[in-house]
Amino acid sequence: MSKPKTKAKPTAGDAVRARKRKKLGFLAEMEYKRMILYPLVVFLVALILLAVNFPTLGIDLQGGVVVTAYGIDANPDELAKTLSAQLGVDVRVESFTSVDTSGIRVYAPVGTDPTEIIKILKHDYPNAEYTHSEVQPTFGKIAQQQGIRALVFAFLAMAVVVFLFFRNLVPSMTIIFSALSDMTIAVALMGLFGIELTTATIAALLMLIGYTVDSNILLTTKLLRRKEDSVDEAYLSAVSTGFTMSTTTLGALLVLWIISTSQTIDNIAIVLIFGLLADFMNTWVLNAGVLKWYLSSPARGGSE
Repeated sequence: MSKPKTKAKPTAGDAVRARKRKKLGFLAEMEYKRMILYPLVVFLVALILLAVNFPTLGIDLQGGVVVTAYGIDANPDELAKTLSAQLGVDVRVESFTSVDTSGIRVYAPVGTDPTEIIKILKHDYPNAEYTHSEVQPTFGKIAQQQGIRALVFAFLAMAVVVFLFFRNLVPSMTIIFSALSDMTIAVALMGLFGIELTTATIAALLMLIGYTVDSNILLTTKLLRRKEDSVDEAYLSAVSTGFTMSTTTLGALLVLWIISTSQTIDNIAIVLIFGLLADFMNTWVLNAGVLKWYLSSPARGGSE
């Protein structure tokens, strides 16, 4: 005669998961119409921001002059005003710090003479070391086209993989739209906070496609192929895991942004942070709301 099975004692991990589900329970209780509406409003606001204030293209995408001065410790904003007044063109100055040196970089429009910038800087900083480079508009245009092509191809490849994996129009289209919304919101925030669109930030947007699709696939798989008794239980199980994944990535990016001394790395980190914050909403609210509506239809065995 077989012995009756005994219930496993709850572990510390079970208690942590229970507390997390309790905190996130309000998301499961939210009406699906509201879950769909709120992210769509944010997406429309992001589109308006893009139309009004699209991010400025960096020198690597539109051409220009870069002068690097090593050994200068100056306020970038004040130095930019001084240079702009003397050169007669708007320039941007950023400071940088590395392991063994520090300095500033001056970004000026196409046609600016870099030797003139160096001459002005040498008047106040004669002991600094100077280098300069120039990107022609033709090369900037090529970089623009390549960046756009990379984003389009990556997005299409992601869409094909999602369709092949789920073979279901509504969940697949929702994942694709969520990724599009994440990128749109990230670019809109770039324009709002004055972050330039460069080859580095385009690379960050490409990375964002992978980050956001992961969480959406986790949620969609969990709900469509659920083992739990209800959609809400499956959702809480997915959101508990997904939040842990996303918050750890977000924490790592925040630390990178805080400790980095490179403007390029800062821009990559902040764009990914913008996208991941948008993904919290688009995955766990928008996508979840669409899936709840989809699974509640009579054709799927639910009830309206």
